[in-house]
Amino acid sequence: MSDSTVEAELDRARQRGPVRDIVIPPCPELLRQLQEATAHGEPDPAELERIAASDVAMAAALIRQANSPLYGLQQPVVTVGQALTVLGVRPAVQLLMGFLTRQALHVPAPVLAHFWESSTRRAIACEHIGHQLYDMDPGLAYSFGLFCHVGMPVLLRGVRGYAATIAEALARKDRTFTQTENANHRTDHAVVGAIVARTWRLPGAVAVAIRLHHDFTCLADTRYSDTVRHLVAMGLIADHLVQQHEGVPPSPDWAQHGEACRQHLQVGAAEIDHWLDALYPAFDAVQAP
Repeated sequence: MSDSTVEAELDRARQRGPVRDIVIPPCPELLRQLQEATAHGEPDPAELERIAASDVAMAAALIRQANSPLYGLQQPVVTVGQALTVLGVRPAVQLLMGFLTRQALHVPAPVLAHFWESSTRRAIACEHIGHQLYDMDPGLAYSFGLFCHVGMPVLLRGVRGYAATIAEALARKDRTFTQTENANHRTDHAVVGAIVARTWRLPGAVAVAIRLHHDFTCLADTRYSDTVRHLVAMGLIADHLVQQHEGVPPSPDWAQHGEACRQHLQVGAAEIDHWLDALYPAFDAVQAP
């Protein structure tokens, strides 16, 4: 297997497999404009402000974030331009990306009650870990963390009985989450999430890592790119950090593969504890949509 092999597998699944009949929402137009604005480095602030101000709810989310306790302002901001100045370009782009993704894929289902908060925290954690690695783009890591589980709302919206599958997969001890998904629907959220990433033209490494994020055998397989393997390892560590913050018991994946992911990234347990402390304010500032 290799990155290109996985991409070919995703194309086959979309054309002829069980995913063929699942509706993959198109990339939102504003997200496409945001991708274009950031494709070649720092976006023009005026263009970023135009995109942010073009949707009232998105503008409000940007202003609300700038006024959160994380930034400790004495006087609240009231305009998009002021919010962009407070947040900075990269955090603003990330917030807009998350908002647009959530709007495009939102499903009002109790089983995904905290899905987007956890996804945002995972993205923040992946970006933080990316900053600690010499050869990893933190922005790429953020995108991977945000999109890692987007296959779940797509499946929930498009496949009958998937809500019950989530409950069953969380409860079963005899097989993995994706094994339960495949037993019930002949596909899983890793495959569907990777197809969303390809459809929305995210970087190829992000799509491949999403496809593999529950397949930890890839860590030792040098036929995959270093970037993909690093993303898979940091994804599980990021999930563990989020679960600790949210008071959720460690996942079976962490119990079985956490050590392999730490070793792959050459990270000690004490360093992970330090990351959790460092990330606490940013995690706590994540607000429900």
